Order: sequence, then C-alpha cells, then structure tokens
Amino acid sequence: MSAGKVLIILSDADKFPIHKPDGSVSQEDTGVFLTELAKPLGQILDAGYEVVFASPTGKSPSVDPLSESLLVYFGNWWSKRKDQELLKRMEIENNIRNPRPFGSITDEELESFAGVFIPGGHAPISDLGNNPELGRILLHFHNEHKATAVICHGPYALLSTKYAPNSPGFAYKGYKLTSWSDAEEQLVEKMKGGEVPVKVESALAAEGAEMVTTASKKLGAITVDREVVSGANPMAVNALGSKFVEMLKAH
Repeated sequence: MSAGKVLIILSDADKFPIHKPDGSVSQEDTGVFLTELAKPLGQILDAGYEVVFASPTGKSPSVDPLSESLLVYFGNWWSKRKDQELLKRMEIENNIRNPRPFGSITDEELESFAGVFIPGGHAPISDLGNNPELGRILLHFHNEHKATAVICHGPYALLSTKYAPNSPGFAYKGYKLTSWSDAEEQLVEKMKGGEVPVKVESALAAEGAEMVTTASKKLGAITVDREVVSGANPMAVNALGSKFVEMLKAH
C-alpha cells in the first residue's frame, strides 16, 4: 500500500540565456540536474510514496548535460549510473516522459498529495518563476502546511506564488531559504563568459525571503523553515531527501 503521493515539479526548458559582453545572447543547454532529482526521488520511492511528475505544458524533460559529468559525482561512476537507471525506470513505470501539465491538476486533486519537490538545474529560471498555474499549485501546499522540498535553482519556482490567481503575494516572505547562491552563479558566469540574467538568491531576497548562504550550506547543510526544506547545490541532495521524507511522514 502506498504511503501517499508526492508531486515532482519539472521545467519544460532545455536552454537558459547567457548575456555576453558584446551584447549578444547565447542559449546554453540545460534541464533538470540529474543527481538533484534522482537522489531525493530514490529516497521518496524507498519510503513507499508514489510520485507524479508535472511541468508547465507536459513537455518531456531534458537532463542538464553538466549534471552527467563524472566531475559532479567526484568520479563515482556507480553513483552516476544508479541515478541514470532510476530515471530510465521512471520512463517505464511512471510519467516522467509525459509530465502532467500544471493546468490539468485540479484543486481537488491537489488534496491527494502529501508534498511537493522541485529539483534544480538552470531550467527553472526560464519558465517556473512566473507561472500562474504553478503558483496556484504551490499555494495549496503552502496553505495546507504540506512538506515542500526545493534545491539549487528549484527555489526560484517559489516566486510563482506571486502570480497565482487571486494571489496575496509571495507566499514565502520571511521564510529562511537556501538556494544556489549569487557567488556560485558567478563561477558559472566566468565559465560561460557572460552574465546569467536571473540570480535565484537575489530574486528571492528581493521578495522578502531570508536567504541563508553560510559556508556550511554550500557544503551540503540544509535549511528548514516551517513546511519548506531547501538546499544550495548537489552536495545537499541526501540530507534534503532524508528530511523531506521525515516531514512527509510527520504530516
């Protein structure tokens, strides 16, 4: 018997922009960050929960090519293979290749979910931060105090609550949150030779979130405030997944 259902939010985007010094804009390949999805997903499934994948229009998600580098896994080929195999399993057993469009998930159906999880990769900055239907979905989990897990660029999606129908504003104002930091984004900018126009940490702080970006957070420590657990980067995946499952069980 299932322990309950978890909604996993994905982006439809497979590119993100880099603004070059000469005024041009390059479109860089992106998608969901493999380990940021797979490691917490594995913990959710192992705890007996069903998962449902959803995205803005139901497009099959891309995997961020950088996230499949062995550098991300510190050379651990087995860990990378395990993550890839889990996603292949989701293609067979679940709807990861055909996510539910946000608009197809009714308010009544949302009642059946125990929690929501939003992994990272640069993709969320392209289409999740201002999506009214996602805002409606996240307001449900916020208002019902249901477990909400976000990591890396995933927290950017929380801004969508500003755009939900009849929204009272950004739902997570005053929350302590951790995301991919502006300092970490600057490293990406140096590598890409240009500017990432959206900075997750700054964008959330501007709306009233209390961003926690201490050294320990960059090394994998998580932040928990009320129903939200958040992490900065792939180093937080195991702690985030474990805490999220704990919060799901406690609700």
